[in-house]
Amino acid sequence: MLRLTHTFNISTDVLTSIVAKEETVRRSKACAGVADTRIHNVERDGGVVYSWRGASGTTRVGKYDPHTKQNKLLYTFDKQVCISSCSLNKEETLLASKCLTLLIEIHPINNTKVLKAVDCKVKVQFLYLHTSRSVPLESHLLLAADDGYVDQYHILLVKQEGYRVVMQNPERLVKDRVAEEFCWAQWDSVPQRLYYLTCREKHVLKCVQFFPDRNFETVFELPLDLPSNLFTSARFVNFGHDHYQEKKNEGLNMVVFTDRSGTMCVCYSHPLCTQKESTYTIAFVHRGFSKTYTVALEQTATSGSTVNLQPLFIHLGYYIVVYLADHFLHLINCRQQDLLCHSLFLSGADAHVDAIGADSVILSVPGRRLLDVHTGRIYTTDLSHDFLLQLLSSSRPEAQRLAALHCMLVHLGPDQDLEQKIISWISENVMSFDAFDQIQEFILASLYRICYQQSLSLDKVLPYSSVFEKKDLPVALTAIPGVKCTPELLAQPVIKGKARSLQGYWEELHCVIERLKYFEAVPNPRYRTTQIKSEWTKLLAAMKSDKKKSPNHLRHLEENTKKVLSMVDTWRLDKRVVPLFQEEDQQQRALVGLMVDKLREHLNKHLPRLGKKKIDTLVVNYVAKLLELVRHMLESVWLKLNLGSSVLCLKQQGSAEDWAMFHVMCRILEATEGLCLPLPPGYSTLLTVLGVRCLPRHTFLQYVDHGFLQLTDPFVSRLMTDLDNSDGNEELKFSVLKRLPECMDQRVCQLWDHPISSACISREYVRRLLEKYSKTRGSVQLDRDNTCFKPEFLPLTYLAGILTDTEQQAPNPFEEQENVDARFVEETALKQTLMKLGLEDK
Repeated sequence: MLRLTHTFNISTDVLTSIVAKEETVRRSKACAGVADTRIHNVERDGGVVYSWRGASGTTRVGKYDPHTKQNKLLYTFDKQVCISSCSLNKEETLLASKCLTLLIEIHPINNTKVLKAVDCKVKVQFLYLHTSRSVPLESHLLLAADDGYVDQYHILLVKQEGYRVVMQNPERLVKDRVAEEFCWAQWDSVPQRLYYLTCREKHVLKCVQFFPDRNFETVFELPLDLPSNLFTSARFVNFGHDHYQEKKNEGLNMVVFTDRSGTMCVCYSHPLCTQKESTYTIAFVHRGFSKTYTVALEQTATSGSTVNLQPLFIHLGYYIVVYLADHFLHLINCRQQDLLCHSLFLSGADAHVDAIGADSVILSVPGRRLLDVHTGRIYTTDLSHDFLLQLLSSSRPEAQRLAALHCMLVHLGPDQDLEQKIISWISENVMSFDAFDQIQEFILASLYRICYQQSLSLDKVLPYSSVFEKKDLPVALTAIPGVKCTPELLAQPVIKGKARSLQGYWEELHCVIERLKYFEAVPNPRYRTTQIKSEWTKLLAAMKSDKKKSPNHLRHLEENTKKVLSMVDTWRLDKRVVPLFQEEDQQQRALVGLMVDKLREHLNKHLPRLGKKKIDTLVVNYVAKLLELVRHMLESVWLKLNLGSSVLCLKQQGSAEDWAMFHVMCRILEATEGLCLPLPPGYSTLLTVLGVRCLPRHTFLQYVDHGFLQLTDPFVSRLMTDLDNSDGNEELKFSVLKRLPECMDQRVCQLWDHPISSACISREYVRRLLEKYSKTRGSVQLDRDNTCFKPEFLPLTYLAGILTDTEQQAPNPFEEQENVDARFVEETALKQTLMKLGLEDK
């Protein structure tokens, strides 16, 4: 599940360099010295600071540069010393080391300044601040002691002889008190923040932000309800690793994770009460609540008092991984926490991570990487695509399948190869599951990912899962076997000082918290696609009846649709495979326009600060992406089945591949109708063409009667012109004609070369023409030379005369059809009569 890829290995990346530097010692002895090589810190720039036991009892400090893949010797102690903390400044001119807490000049090696001589646990860390100077003349060092305080030293530097960089007045270093009376502290090197936990009357989490102008400020405070006496001594996170004093299982394991999108999660484990369960809490600060999970542990062969039962927390951005080796892996969605089913819980063999064992000591390092202290390896972390795809198997619980699908679509996307595999899986498992509809989930989750990347503000207003459209959620999606979840509201965090006026993370977090207050106060802030269902039902009924909606309303919807289709039409015109977007489809065009209207209205109501112009762009893009997403699904299945233009040929019976395509399209139609989502124009025609080719005739007509298949103009035209008038085809055409609305019926008759259609045309022609006939009946002169009938066939001859006379007085109602006139009526009437008498073949 969790895929670790090592980017640094002390055995291969450092060993060769150390052997070269210890040239006075035999290779075997040098290799023996490597066994004592220890990583002390990973700086913000990715540089790895390490030490090793050198020749003649020395201790040396070096740095590995991941960009150049080179090692550099920084400093050599002339005796063996125990380095418990070490940090290198950005310019590589100063080295801070905790053996007596020394500040050492190393460019070149010169003065040494003792910062703290008392033997206690001390952490040192240089700041890596952005500065406008090309050569900074000042470095800043944090010194954190387990006495419960953090000081910042301001170290002025000066150049001598053009290249030497030394401390200016090292005996009088200026320092500021940053924090005090803390029991836990965490350094966040990328944004240059210090988090610490005070416990005077109650626990309060505070954050100090360091600025490029050497200033710092406490910008964040959050009261936390934590058990008392959590730590026997101060705990430090992300200050490197102390190989001599730090022990495992000392108090709780606590860490803070943040993301540029404005999320903040405080993760901590609870003191162990029993080895039968593990309890941990994730405080979703950006959501205003926390969730405490209690997991029942299975008894394993390795279970025992010496085994670490404190879970490891790993940040993956959209997710937080809670991992307890040999027991479970919990992939927690830190943005969408409404339901447990959008997080993934694994146990047993599924939860195993090869590189992390029960006795591993794992630290977080900059760049969301992990350091294994014992093996000296640094890993990047990611989720395994292949494993997530395996979780879609029908043997898996539906909650796992939904969580895996959502993870791949939102967290791992966009990945074209992965998306193709998901669509292939959908086409092979096309029937809806009991707990959720996989096609609906694919559409909504994909759209959410696309639009959320464009504007983070859409997080709370756009739908991201189809399960919220259900009236009653299945039990399978509301609980995880063996896991108890207890939610609790958090105290209101305080963002203060410069953070209120800063851009970037603090601005985004402040906006997220403020939006949260608003969204909690208003009903239904998240848009639900089914909200337009009642409006769509009314509009559809009006379109089918003689009473149309107001022209202005329909014109407004059509303008919305034109905006959407103008965007769709610019995408991949030369690569289209499926024949869509090639015809007028009034129903789908109206639904497209209606969806744009309602979604725009919803966003204007809840996110007015975005502005109407941006909202209009976001909405049009959302609906356009929806249509394109459906087209992409169809195209993927179309190519997989190796279909061609012959699909549109009605003369051929449908193949197995045609049937498979028809089945997939039926399910897409069912899924989109369930969410009241529009389909690309042309979809209904293509589906009906496949239906008439694949289904038995009586089943096809049942699909039509139930409204599942639409008798569109292009389909009916193709049916009348492509099929001959054999008995079976004639029966089908008559059945279709009976089901057409009157306005469409007359147009279709013009296309079908058949006596019955000619009769229909004639009757309609006569009816319309006689409506114009003057009530004052004049005499009709029969021109026997121009009639095709015998004189004694007086009724027909008389009618033909009336029609001819009326044609001269009134416009021809069928003037667009050149061959429809009185003579046409005569000929049709004669043919019909002869057929009735059995005197002429059809």
